[in-house]
Amino acid sequence: MNDLGPPLNWQGEPIACADCTCQGLLAQGRCQLGHACVHDRYAKHIDRFFDWNPERAKDFLTHPYFEVRAVATKHADVFHLPKMMHDPDETVRWSAAMRLPPKHLLALIADPHREVRIRVAARLELRDLAGMRNDPDYYVRQVVARRIPESVLPLMLQDKDAVVRRVIAARIGEHWLVSMARDEDAEVRQIVAQRLKDTQLQLLADDPDWRVRYEVASRIAPSHLGRLLQDEDAVVREMAGSRLASAPPEMHGQVFSLV
Repeated sequence: MNDLGPPLNWQGEPIACADCTCQGLLAQGRCQLGHACVHDRYAKHIDRFFDWNPERAKDFLTHPYFEVRAVATKHADVFHLPKMMHDPDETVRWSAAMRLPPKHLLALIADPHREVRIRVAARLELRDLAGMRNDPDYYVRQVVARRIPESVLPLMLQDKDAVVRRVIAARIGEHWLVSMARDEDAEVRQIVAQRLKDTQLQLLADDPDWRVRYEVASRIAPSHLGRLLQDEDAVVREMAGSRLASAPPEMHGQVFSLV
């Protein structure tokens, strides 16, 4: 008995130690009803059983309860993992994806479940990541954008999801930043403004979003503050004014309007 009630198996039936194939472990203190039991319906108890008995994991990889298979996959030696890539339950497959050698992960690139593909994208060899850049799930593509070699990032510039493009804007080489200065998403443009050279910031001085203009005002050369000093947004004007005030006096007369 435990605080969760009588120990039950995955089918809601009472667990009978007398009928268990692991009965011999009980006397050795290597399993405990309601605490560390492979037949328990609670994953925490199943996990504890395999923590105590990792060598038994391979014996339960075909168990009818997916939770047992998933936890057993977490503990089984890697030689038994490839077959788990074809398990009907996604929980088992992503458990395998977390431990499989990267060369095996290529077989899971097109897995029907996003959680599996997310784990694949997080562990796949960098040279193979380009194959996932058009994944249908935005979060998978986001993981790819974080890890893919910088030289391949330009292939993802037109990603349809702004969250993915923000990751790209934060990582892509300086040569490609200018091409993202007119992105439809203001947060993408803000990241671009944070990374562009001060001599390139004039491209965003007229941006429709005050956050982008604020970034411009905070970094652009004082001689190019121009109309940012009369910006419609008070925060932008204040930043431009403070930048000009801290510039050498002889530069004040050089300030001119941006074209």
